[in-house]
Amino acid sequence: MQARLPSTPGLIARVEPLTLTRAVRGPFDYRLRPDQADVGVGALLRVPFGGRKTLGVVLELATESELAPERLAQPDAVLPPGVPADLVELAGWIAREYCSTPARALTLVLPPGTAGGVRRKQVLVAELTDAGADALEGSAPLTDRQRVALEALRRDGPTPAVTLGTPTLRRLEDRGLVEVRSRTQARRPASVAIGRRLDRAPALTAEQRGALDPVLAGLDARDGRFLLHGVTGSGKTEVYLRAVEAALAAGRGAIALVPEIALTPQTVGRFQARFGDVVAVLHSGLGQGERHDEWLRLRSGEARVCVGPRSAVFAPLADVGLIVVDEEHDASYKHEGDPRYDARTVALRRAEQHGAVVLAGSATPRPESAVALTRLRLRRRIDGRSLPGVEVLDMRGVHHPLHPRARMGLADVRSAGGKAIVLLNRRGWSNFLSCRGCGHVWMCPNCEVALVLHRGAGQLACHHCGHRRRAPSRCEACGSVAVARHGAGTESVEQELREAFGAELPVFRLDADAAAGKDRLARTLAAFEATRAGVLVGTQMVAKGHDFAEVALGVVLDADQTLRFPDFRAEERTFALVTQLAGRVGRGEDGGKVLVQTLAPSAESIAFAARHDSDGFLEQELARRKALGYPPYGSLIRIVCSAPEAPEALAVATRLHALIAPAGQTVLGPAPLFRLRGRSRSQLVIKCSEREAAVRAVGAAVDECAADAVRRGVNVSVDVDPQ
Repeated sequence: MQARLPSTPGLIARVEPLTLTRAVRGPFDYRLRPDQADVGVGALLRVPFGGRKTLGVVLELATESELAPERLAQPDAVLPPGVPADLVELAGWIAREYCSTPARALTLVLPPGTAGGVRRKQVLVAELTDAGADALEGSAPLTDRQRVALEALRRDGPTPAVTLGTPTLRRLEDRGLVEVRSRTQARRPASVAIGRRLDRAPALTAEQRGALDPVLAGLDARDGRFLLHGVTGSGKTEVYLRAVEAALAAGRGAIALVPEIALTPQTVGRFQARFGDVVAVLHSGLGQGERHDEWLRLRSGEARVCVGPRSAVFAPLADVGLIVVDEEHDASYKHEGDPRYDARTVALRRAEQHGAVVLAGSATPRPESAVALTRLRLRRRIDGRSLPGVEVLDMRGVHHPLHPRARMGLADVRSAGGKAIVLLNRRGWSNFLSCRGCGHVWMCPNCEVALVLHRGAGQLACHHCGHRRRAPSRCEACGSVAVARHGAGTESVEQELREAFGAELPVFRLDADAAAGKDRLARTLAAFEATRAGVLVGTQMVAKGHDFAEVALGVVLDADQTLRFPDFRAEERTFALVTQLAGRVGRGEDGGKVLVQTLAPSAESIAFAARHDSDGFLEQELARRKALGYPPYGSLIRIVCSAPEAPEALAVATRLHALIAPAGQTVLGPAPLFRLRGRSRSQLVIKCSEREAAVRAVGAAVDECAADAVRRGVNVSVDVDPQ
């Protein structure tokens, strides 16, 4: 029987403690104190839980509990600013949709820096008083430093105290000539100017206007799900900007998602140039203080447009009218941690919450989007120029990273004083090392993979767990000094280009290693844009949406690399990679050319990309997936059980199979995976036509096994729609 509390409504807060374990989940009831009567849904509390203090989020308020009032604990503190109620609801949906827990989903929507206690930055500011102004005009005794300080305050207004000198300021304050007070100082991200700027919005082409009109109609109707399928350079960004402009004019906010930090500097610059300070940026490359303050600007309504990668979909805007998803084909929209949400799917859900329009754009859209969204077409480049010609180079029998035709093309770029982009989707110097004497291969001690040579750092590195060790000079197994390097990465290609073309063609490298550190990536892009001639070498980062007018040559190395992965999306990714790199080329007066090096010159995905035939590729890919029951004609769910020892992981995976299969789902596995980060792994794959039923069955099975998995030391990871 429930104990009823007859006093103030909302006296009980139902709180989800932010714990990571699946075995314990709330919400749990807490009795609010009288001074906490203004607590609402989304409030962030510090609560006693399990013998310690933890953070929790209020999910709802109530006037009764199953426990007697005296048995309910009370929150220790309310921690502003809390989470908007619509994001609390969104987190609950994410937990259900991706078979996670409410607590883990809520961590996605918390104000940045919450766990670290980040707060607004306070600074001391000095301001001239009336007495201080009179002292400057009269004959009051002032030292030279005091007069300079007072004149600076009269000229510049309120000024940070630290710039005026503490002793001088203290004496002026004692005399009542200045007033010193504490003020909040916003930490704003530094901006780096990249890409072409326009003083005013360009006139729209007929194609752009035809694509924009349905979006504007959707904004009026508060509904619309669109795919802007446009060739590279066709003016998709201008359509985005006009749609955002319309949302702002209607008094609503907008979110613009970009695949990753690599695109943020250029895209932010374009949005800020058009809309000014109403644009905020959120991404992991910012400092915690910067992210916290930008989040607060969005929460307060000071900023009404948020630009950023995946996590920006959770921007705390009060009334979202438009969500743009640029380069919607990009796999980085899928979150790797638990919950493994897809920002594209979350964007659709958030739009449903707010009555907003979703506008996804790409030159190489996913088959799933081509089927699910209303397609708008931009078939021609904005400047009327043709797409660059693409030549496929057969690398069979070529034992060098660069084909002779590619070397000749780069030499021509050097002679002409132009720019080129070279893409190799593999970082480091060499794929792996082996001993020519005994065949020993240097492996990661934590993962069943070979270590990659990073010669610049003098290290071997694991790209899975981050393990590093010094690069060997001799074999540790037999003592031989005959250590062989196999394969090439961006680091070795960079060095080869430097040696081949010298200072006349500067080389810039852009990959996860070169871009590590705050603003390094933006500075690299800005330097490449500013140089008269040069080569940008890098991984897929170099192919993602950059707009450089002078690039005359693009080279794709090892274009069929992605085709060698056992993944039904391999063809799609290969087509997208080649097409996107081609899109960076030929935007200037002199046009351009793309060279594609491959061991599979007859591969259909490469042939379609060489013809710039995205419609033909989509038609073929959709037919193949329909025949095989792959997305968008079916759904996949992947479950990975990991443990220090293989038998424990297998035991939990086997039990999950037994629980899920009777629910009418096709369950493949358990199957072993390679050891990763010191843990053995076992995998299940659920292939289904009824997604909602499969998600429910998997979620229920994982919950039922949670306690047993914890006892065995097994981590269970669920990935709905694995990428």
